[in-house]
Amino acid sequence: MTDRNRLIYLPLGGAGEIGMNCYVYGYGPAGKERLIVVDIGVSFPDMDGQPGVDVILPDIAWLEERRDRIDAIFITHAHEDHVGAVGHLWGRLGAPVHCRRFTAIHAMRKMEEAGHDIRQVRVAPVWPEAVTAGPFTVQFAPVSHSIPEASALVIDTPAGRVVHSGDFKIDREPMVGEPFDEVMWGEIGKDGVLAYICDSTNVFSRHPGRSESQLPEPIGELIAGAKGMVVATTFASNIARLKTLADAGIANGRSICLMGRAMKRMVSAGVESGVLTDFPSTLSPEDATDVPRENLMLIVTGSQGERRAASAALSRNSYLGHEMKEGDMFLFSSKTIPGNEVGVARIKNALAEKGVDVIDDSHGFYHVSGHANRPDLEVMHDILRPQILIPCHGEYRHLREHAQIALGKGLTGIVAANGSMVEMSGNAPGIVDYIDVSKTYLDGSTFVGALDGVIRDRMKLALNGLVAVALIVDEDDLLLEDSWVQLRGLPEVTNAGEDLAEMIEDQLAEAMPRFNAKTVNDDDKLEEAVRRVIRQVCVTEIGKKPEVTVLISRLIAA
Repeated sequence: MTDRNRLIYLPLGGAGEIGMNCYVYGYGPAGKERLIVVDIGVSFPDMDGQPGVDVILPDIAWLEERRDRIDAIFITHAHEDHVGAVGHLWGRLGAPVHCRRFTAIHAMRKMEEAGHDIRQVRVAPVWPEAVTAGPFTVQFAPVSHSIPEASALVIDTPAGRVVHSGDFKIDREPMVGEPFDEVMWGEIGKDGVLAYICDSTNVFSRHPGRSESQLPEPIGELIAGAKGMVVATTFASNIARLKTLADAGIANGRSICLMGRAMKRMVSAGVESGVLTDFPSTLSPEDATDVPRENLMLIVTGSQGERRAASAALSRNSYLGHEMKEGDMFLFSSKTIPGNEVGVARIKNALAEKGVDVIDDSHGFYHVSGHANRPDLEVMHDILRPQILIPCHGEYRHLREHAQIALGKGLTGIVAANGSMVEMSGNAPGIVDYIDVSKTYLDGSTFVGALDGVIRDRMKLALNGLVAVALIVDEDDLLLEDSWVQLRGLPEVTNAGEDLAEMIEDQLAEAMPRFNAKTVNDDDKLEEAVRRVIRQVCVTEIGKKPEVTVLISRLIAA
């Protein structure tokens, strides 16, 4: 331990994965640093790996232990993977939350839903005005992204200037929100940047990024050629795209109906914050049923295959009085996030089976990414010329590729995945410590750790099925031969046509008299002996080794 002040960076989520962003910066003597948190987001589960889980949250145990040293929380923008956990986890951190107006509307709602004081969310000024938090001076520098009022953070410390990119792209005509401002970034970089912590999502895309302003023409032409009802889906938070879609529908004589709570909420927040001033008027789903199909356009949630969203509901059957029919068109104005391919394909296939024309970006130019491609990342490298580049917001392969680009430019590139503490000050910046980090699952209304075994046991039940058996032991420690067996998630009949539950009961009736007194008198030994018999029967008869629950009742004389 030394009294020398140091500047540290510690990702707790979002580095080595896409989603669940949570980053920590600290300044002060080692082990006594004052801390700020940047973003506190969620990621979403899949049924294969986290069945039944609602959302996945970063592991903030390290932060919680240092709660008294946290000076502030800063949120770069309102996407769920950056702000989604603020209501769930704020009570364990307790520091004021700073963000811009559009983001603050969502953060306040999440805080209110969790029972926290919404006054802890504070609307931040924009560059060059600043927020002071302990030894940090933080400025919100506007960037273009697929949601309004996204910002990079310019973090000034006694050790030097750090720029945290947030999610961004270079878009000089983003339609909604602020355009890329090269003059501003030149000002930010002119006095020297110690470290640039930078979005790496699209580092493998080698062509320059495209602008939102390029989409109205091809989307308008597509809708102009549609004959039946038109349905379009995109990310609910991309209100620039929502406006592009709605404007194209109106221009082609169609009434617009928004479907999905998240979509309506985003449009309302855009109007409330002032970033969305001329969104076309829309119909309710009920009123839209009176509009002829050829004059109607639905803009719906569910671009990532979410089972309960409007897209999935329309692919299965009618939804809020509307049904897709042969000759209708369904447009995916979105990119499928890795991991969501199966869910999206399920919807596309169901729509195709109905005779619907399914259109996505493979058919034409109907989507642009909200993240900087490789050439745009290099533009930012060249403007800021940081001494150190630390990639974030990407899987490990993205981080490594981005660091290699930095090294090729003569910069220091450091790959720091979740739990890697980087010291950015001193003569030899690099990883100085590793923190054990995991994930926290919101399972219903309860938080469970990824290593607690709850989800693991649920997966075992899903994969293997369950046999529950009830046994009775009398007062003389004699195991009664009658047992009761219940199956869950297993076939009731064996390959030979026998009743599986009855077969298990018969095998137990034969085996139990052979159990010795030591086994019968010890519940643990008895459970294990019964479990072995049941699993042997199931492996032999159906080729499965199920989970087994044994219920033992011991009769006591009156």
